[in-house]
Amino acid sequence: MEEVRFTVLGSGSAGNASYLEVGDTRLLIDCGFSARQIKQRLASIDRIPDRLDGILITHDHRDHIQGLKNLASKAKLGLPIYCNKLTAEEITRAMPAEYEFHLFETGQSFEIGTVTVESFSVPHDAVDSLGYLLRTPAGNIGYLTDLGHTTRMIADRVRDANVLLLETNHDLDLLRDSGRPWDLKQRIWGRHGHLSNEGAAEFADTVLHQGITHIIGAHLSRECNSPEMVRAEFEPILQRHNLEHVQIIITSQDKPAETVLMGNDTFFSEKTFATAPFSN
Repeated sequence: MEEVRFTVLGSGSAGNASYLEVGDTRLLIDCGFSARQIKQRLASIDRIPDRLDGILITHDHRDHIQGLKNLASKAKLGLPIYCNKLTAEEITRAMPAEYEFHLFETGQSFEIGTVTVESFSVPHDAVDSLGYLLRTPAGNIGYLTDLGHTTRMIADRVRDANVLLLETNHDLDLLRDSGRPWDLKQRIWGRHGHLSNEGAAEFADTVLHQGITHIIGAHLSRECNSPEMVRAEFEPILQRHNLEHVQIIITSQDKPAETVLMGNDTFFSEKTFATAPFSN
């Protein structure tokens, strides 16, 4: 069985990108840091962008696409970009360049090398935001970031995930008591904004099963959240389901998270280390 490696290169309002490797298939999910930072973060896990087979995009907000022009456009590496039609239009409008778009309909399933991608709609204030279930020979990854609330359909689409990446953006009390403008607070906790720790934990409670090995908390607010708060929401639920073996990984905007390894019926994670601060 081919080994699978999955690393969140960084996640938060400053940028989002993840790396998935399944045998010879190598993908980015989102490209929300500068091209230089993407290269540096890949180098920190001993990988290079020249070997990528494509970039899968969740939605058009800048913290998910800002590196595309200088990394993936035809004037640069010319990497295939997988997204729906409305997202492609917004990328071209925001960052004019020639791109190699591979378009699909929201809800469609398709293959990129040895990865089967199942796409579905999620509620967020972008033109056509997506979540994914990424099926590999060694296990499945549910990818849910930037969504204001969850639905039964979303739960059904990620129920087979062995690794679940789930937005844990804010603690509701910290957000309410923060100095942020009222309209910004309303956007964040609105039904098309960002998922709270509490909302993420309630969702996880509905999809947990004995085959899950990792929960990855993503897109944490610097001001209105902390890794400790995220863990405090998930740990009691894991205990109630007798899933204390599940590893909780908390992502950062500043550096890659632990790499999740899957293969030969084993699931574990290894630390990754950045040797120097990343520059823009």
